[in-house]
Amino acid sequence: MRPDAEDQHTEPSPEEPEQGKQKDKAKKKGSFWKELPILIAVAVILALTIKAFAVQAFYIPSGSMENTLLVGDRVLVNKIVFHTRDVTRGDVIVFKGPPSWQPEVQVSKPGNIFSKAVRWVGTAFGVAPTEKDYIKRVIGVPGDHVKCCDAQGRITVNGVALDEQAYIYTDPNDHEQDKPSESPFDVTLQNGQLWVMGDHRSNSLDSRAHQDGPDNGSIPTKNVIGRAFVKVWPLNRMGTIPIPSTFKQPALKHSKALAPLPAPEPGPVPAFAAVMLPLAIGVRFRR
Repeated sequence: MRPDAEDQHTEPSPEEPEQGKQKDKAKKKGSFWKELPILIAVAVILALTIKAFAVQAFYIPSGSMENTLLVGDRVLVNKIVFHTRDVTRGDVIVFKGPPSWQPEVQVSKPGNIFSKAVRWVGTAFGVAPTEKDYIKRVIGVPGDHVKCCDAQGRITVNGVALDEQAYIYTDPNDHEQDKPSESPFDVTLQNGQLWVMGDHRSNSLDSRAHQDGPDNGSIPTKNVIGRAFVKVWPLNRMGTIPIPSTFKQPALKHSKALAPLPAPEPGPVPAFAAVMLPLAIGVRFRR
C-alpha cells in the first residue's frame, strides 16, 4: 500500500534555519559597510557646522600664555558667548591678528594638495597650529585707560592696580615670576578696541609689541573669534579657564560701552544642516 502524500513529507533540515541566519548577518554586514561612508560624511559635516557657529578647538603653538596654557595644549573656544555678552577684562580670547601683527610661530606652507588637505583638517579640529590666530588675555576694553606701570611696577586700568600674581608666568626652575611689563605703555582705548597681553609677559608679542601700529597696539573687537573656556588636552591638564578675581574689582569702570559683536547670520544651508543633521543621525541610530 502506497503511503499518503502527507506521510511522504520530509521534515526541514536543521541546517536550513542556520543558513538563513547567516545570510541575514551577511546582508546586515554589507549594509553597514555601505552606510559607513555616509555616517562619516554626516559626522564631519556636523562637526564642521558646530566649529563654524558654536565651539572650535584650538592648538596652542607658543609659550606666550604660560603657565596658564602650555605649548601643545588644546582648548575649546566658545564662539557664541560674545553675541550674548560683552568682552570683559580677564577673558582669554582667540582672535585674528591685524595685518600689522607678525605671527608668533612660523608655520611651513604645505607643498602639495595632500599636505594642504592634512593641514586644513588639522587646523579645523585643533590638532595643528594656525599662523594668524592669536590667544591672549584681555587687559583693557573700550573706554579703559591702561597704563604701565605704577610705583610698585603694576599695570593699572582706570587708575586701579591689577594684582596679576595668580596668572603671570612663573619659572618652574627658579620660581621667579615675570614682571607685569618690561616696556611702558599709556593707552586710552577707543570704541571697538581691546588691549591684550600674554600671561608669559617676557615671551609674548602682544599689544605692547605693536604700539607703533595704526591702532597703538590694540586689536579690533570684530577680530575676536571667541573665548577660550576650557582645556581639553592633555588629560592631566583638563580644566576651566576662569576670569581672575583681580578683574572683578568694583572700582574698574570705563566710560564707553563696548558695542556687542554682530551675530552671524547663518545661510540657509548651514542653518538647515545644524537643525536636520542631528535629527538624521538620531533616526539612523533608532533604525
